[in-house]
Amino acid sequence: MLKRTPLFEAHEQAGAKLVDFGGWEMPLHYGSQLAEHEAVRTACGVFDASHMTVIDVTGAHAADYLRVLLANDIDKLVDEGQALYTCMLNHAGGVVDDLIVYFRAEKGYRLVVNASTREQDLAWMNDCVGDFDVALNEQADLALIAVQGPQAKAVFERVAKAYDLHGLFDKVAPLTRFSACEHHSVYVGRTGYTGEDGYEIMMPAEHAPMTWTAFTSQGAQPCGLGSRDTLRIEAGLNLYGTDMDQSISPLEAGLAWTVDFGRPERQFNGRQALERQRENGGLPRWCGVVLADKGVIRGGYQVATEGGATGVITSGTFSPTLNRAVGFVRLSATDESDCTIDIRGRHHPAGLRSLPFVRSGTIRVDLP
Repeated sequence: MLKRTPLFEAHEQAGAKLVDFGGWEMPLHYGSQLAEHEAVRTACGVFDASHMTVIDVTGAHAADYLRVLLANDIDKLVDEGQALYTCMLNHAGGVVDDLIVYFRAEKGYRLVVNASTREQDLAWMNDCVGDFDVALNEQADLALIAVQGPQAKAVFERVAKAYDLHGLFDKVAPLTRFSACEHHSVYVGRTGYTGEDGYEIMMPAEHAPMTWTAFTSQGAQPCGLGSRDTLRIEAGLNLYGTDMDQSISPLEAGLAWTVDFGRPERQFNGRQALERQRENGGLPRWCGVVLADKGVIRGGYQVATEGGATGVITSGTFSPTLNRAVGFVRLSATDESDCTIDIRGRHHPAGLRSLPFVRSGTIRVDLP
């Protein structure tokens, strides 16, 4: 039987098309995926992300443990509430998962990892405990709602006024990107995965339906997983299991910026393997691709250039903002800007572009 979030009844009442997503019965859309995409790019949308896994790391050695577990350096988190995007690697440098870690000062750290990787993440994290004095506590009783879009802050303020949540909003209003605050049992991060401004709100599961209603009643458009995927591809954001996995390192998946080699004494999992990859060279080029004519590109399609470089699409979709098919490609190194994509035996012209395609409502690439 598929698992359901505390918002399942709200999704049914709103007419959502429900699908199996990694063992969870989740909304794909509420009638129009394009309208939901547009709402997040131009106004405000709200997503149920309660299927994701929240894990608190506490104990005397919590920081030392995370210095080894994570490829980015958690010593960058100095002030309470700061957040960091990073990957958790295996010893071969492959990506066990990508995640956001929040610093909670004396309360330790909070990790938000993917839903489909819950079991492998928890197993790996427990394997890595060793002699560290840490406790790993999954917060399965928390729900997670993401409010995203250029009007997210204004909608949050209207919710605060309508529901007398001034104490919460007084803490939320000053938040900058990748920072968070706590107010009683509510944890709010100014984070998200759409390329737009917004918030990710964690709360006790029993409060989720009221919170969902509060935001939708103040103008937030309910959005499903379909628009979340087109938004994240436009924003150049990787998806675990599609763009990376345990056989792909962050250096091969366009995530070198999430790996901190700065302190040689910090021997994080996979460091030696990544250093060998850097020394050996020949790393693939990771970039975006935009189809020049009509069509849709999907993961697995083959890419080639006139100069002989070859590659494969890892994520592909139709971009509502660009009105073109776009995707990510892992390509043998080349500085060429043109390629062709093999779509069912026909080679369609396309352009290779730096990511992202769209960020903060603005198109960042030239169309081929």
